[in-house]
Amino acid sequence: MQTEQELFNYIKERYLKDLIKSADQYDYYDCTSTLYRLHIELKCRHKHYDELLIEQDKYKALSRHAEHLGFTPFYVNATPQGIYAFNLRKITVKWTTKKLPAKTEFEDQGLIDKTVALLPVGQAVQL
Repeated sequence: MQTEQELFNYIKERYLKDLIKSADQYDYYDCTSTLYRLHIELKCRHKHYDELLIEQDKYKALSRHAEHLGFTPFYVNATPQGIYAFNLRKITVKWTTKKLPAKTEFEDQGLIDKTVALLPVGQAVQL
């Protein structure tokens, strides 16, 4: 998967026929399944890592919004070695601060401190 749109289409075609994209591209989630009561954040990575990064702000906002609706928050990552779906209710995260780019989409934005967790792919469901 090269893009989040391709990942969205793949999940919709194979697993969640009722999947709907979020209304705003800046929402803390990318799509929702009302039938399965899921709030999902999608991420495409061009390199495979055995632990996949999630920012604390995104984790908290995704979890809070899902809980408010009575949904389950999911974090789905596509890498060259597969697609990994994390049920954020079922995993324990350990937070750490790392120097990371301010924005992932733009070059030369500098590094800032971000609170993140590394999610082992072994704790995910592979799609």
